[in-house]
Amino acid sequence: MKALLIGVAVAAAILLFLPVAILAAHAGGLRAAITNPAGLDAVVTTLGSGFLALVLDLVLGVPLAWVLARRISVSWQRVWGAALIVPLLMPPLVLGLVLAYVVGPASPIGGTVDLSNTFWGLVLAQVYESLPFFVFTAWGYLRTIPRSLEEDVWVLGKKPGETFWFVVWPLARTGFSVAAAMAWARIVGAFGAPIVVAYHPSALPVAIWIQLQEQGLPAALGLAVWLILVALPLPIWLNWRYSDAERPNL
Repeated sequence: MKALLIGVAVAAAILLFLPVAILAAHAGGLRAAITNPAGLDAVVTTLGSGFLALVLDLVLGVPLAWVLARRISVSWQRVWGAALIVPLLMPPLVLGLVLAYVVGPASPIGGTVDLSNTFWGLVLAQVYESLPFFVFTAWGYLRTIPRSLEEDVWVLGKKPGETFWFVVWPLARTGFSVAAAMAWARIVGAFGAPIVVAYHPSALPVAIWIQLQEQGLPAALGLAVWLILVALPLPIWLNWRYSDAERPNL
C-alpha cells in the first residue's frame, strides 16, 4: 500500500509540473516575445490594468468581507455565501457577455461612457473575475477571529475604525494577503471576460490567443512564459512570507 501511495504521488507530481517543464523548455521564446512590440505592449497593459484591478479588489473587497463577517447574521451569511457562488463560478465568457451588455455602446451606461475595448473596460473585466475570490478568502479568514476581541476594545472607548486598524487588521493581514495573491493570479489570467469586453488593448491572455491564431503555438508559448513570470512573483512571495506564520492564539 505504501509503495502504491508513493507511486500515485509521484505520478501526480509529474502531471502537475509537466506544463511547467514544457514552458521552461520554451523560455527562449521570451526574447522573441519581448522584442515583439505586441508582446511588450501586452506585458505593460497587464501590469498596469492588473495593479489597478488589485487596488479596486482591496478597496471594495475588504469592507464587503468585513460587513459579511461582522454585520450579517449567521442565517443571512448562508444566503450571502450562496449568492456569491454565482459570480464566483459563473463562466468567465458568460460574465464577459453580461458586462458587454451592461457597458457596451447599446446600453444606457455605454451610451454615456462606452467602456468596451478600452483600458478601463479591461480593468472592469479583471475586477469582476477576481473580486469574488478575494471576498470569499478574506471573509473566511475574518470569521476565524472572535468578535469578542473587538468588543473588548470597544469597551475601552475605541471607535470601529480604530478597532479594525489596530485589532482586526493585524490578525487578518495574513488572510488578506492570501486573498490578494489569489485575486492577482485571477486578474493576470483573466481571459473570458476581457476577450469579450476589451479585446483591445490586449492583456497577456488575449495576446497569447492572438499569437496562437496568427503565428502558431511556439510564438504563443513564448508569451505564455511571460504570463507565468507576471502572475507568480506575488503569490510566491506571499507564500514564502507567511508560510511559517502561525495563526494568532485566539
